[in-house]
Amino acid sequence: MRTRDAKHILRSTIVLLMAVGAPLASAGPGFTEWSTATNLGDPLNSAFNETGPALSRDGLSLYFTSDRPGGFGGNDIWVAQRDSLEDPWRAPANLGPVVNTAFNDAVPAFSRDGHLMFFNSNRPGGFGNADIWVASRVHKRDDFGWETPINAGPGVNGAAADAAATFLETGEGTALLFFGSDRNGAPGLFDIYVSEGDADGSWSPAVLVPDLSSPLSDQRPSIRFDGLEMFLYSNRAGTSGPSGIWVSTRSTPREPWLTPFGLDAAVNSPFNDIQAFIGADRTTLVFASDRPGGSGRFDLYVSTRVRQGGSGGE
Repeated sequence: MRTRDAKHILRSTIVLLMAVGAPLASAGPGFTEWSTATNLGDPLNSAFNETGPALSRDGLSLYFTSDRPGGFGGNDIWVAQRDSLEDPWRAPANLGPVVNTAFNDAVPAFSRDGHLMFFNSNRPGGFGNADIWVASRVHKRDDFGWETPINAGPGVNGAAADAAATFLETGEGTALLFFGSDRNGAPGLFDIYVSEGDADGSWSPAVLVPDLSSPLSDQRPSIRFDGLEMFLYSNRAGTSGPSGIWVSTRSTPREPWLTPFGLDAAVNSPFNDIQAFIGADRTTLVFASDRPGGSGRFDLYVSTRVRQGGSGGE
């Protein structure tokens, strides 16, 4: 796909959102506490690093970042597939040279319709240290159908590190891209920013989200599809280890975010617990940790909860 075609898909997605929108979410049913996190094991985890996980909407594809052998250099994006939610994961496969490069390509996330994938990369052609890029595909279940990524542009990216985006389709017909950036702090000291999609497929200048940011480092936001829950990882005061997973909630998408709180010991450990991703089912949380008992330095883990008063689905 030519660059202009990829931009057309992005523009069409944003225009559709602005024209149609989605029903405004309400707080909905509550959930039980998170289960004790379990290591996702072989073949997902290896003696190398597995981080930055993201589940497809149907839960049958698990994307993640790894520096395991068989890639194209640095960190690459890989995907594992399974036939049903009850089946085991098959061996992961590299997304290939259309998406991955000799540089660091990492931390994928998707638009709700599955046609767009956002990720960060320090490949040439960006605006700074790391930029957010977007790839598109025609068929939302084709994990190897991604076309050549394009840079998300200067509204999102700058001279600093911009990374780990999460995409929200609001109930008011707009598209929002949340991400982490160290643009206004010391290198490596991240805050959460948000950019709004414009009708021409570009992104408006990003602004700080102070409700989600702290004096320390706050990274990899992951928003629930209804816009009522935001996960991130941070080393802010009160973290149980060097980095831990935090969550903020709100009653409606029009309200500000409440002060984030750290997840309990079922999820967080005295070690680094990072880069959580909330699944479309609202009940599955995948993340990376370097706690003891894994296969490598960082492994992938999963924790689940039960939706009270109904199933865990959408």
